[in-house]
Amino acid sequence: MADHGTVEYATATGNDYPAHENTYETFVKFAFVGSVHVINLLLGLATGGVLGHWFWALLVFIIAILGAIPGLVTGTKTSSYIAFVLCFLIFGFNALS
Repeated sequence: MADHGTVEYATATGNDYPAHENTYETFVKFAFVGSVHVINLLLGLATGGVLGHWFWALLVFIIAILGAIPGLVTGTKTSSYIAFVLCFLIFGFNALS
């Protein structure tokens, strides 16, 4: 089907490889922040629904939101890491008590 000519991807007009790389990096950051946010929400649901500590679950939800917003706006992963550690510690504290 494509055997009739040579492939000229690298020399084609309109080839914007740096823009493609930037889009990919943005997608990876968004997927990471989104995945960590979902994990934090699951920790909050486990804290409230399974363990019955809804006050702590509300705190986990607030921390999850506050950790996801900077990650989505600026693309940093640090806030997601911090939110995950705090949510996990709250879950662990309630699970062991």
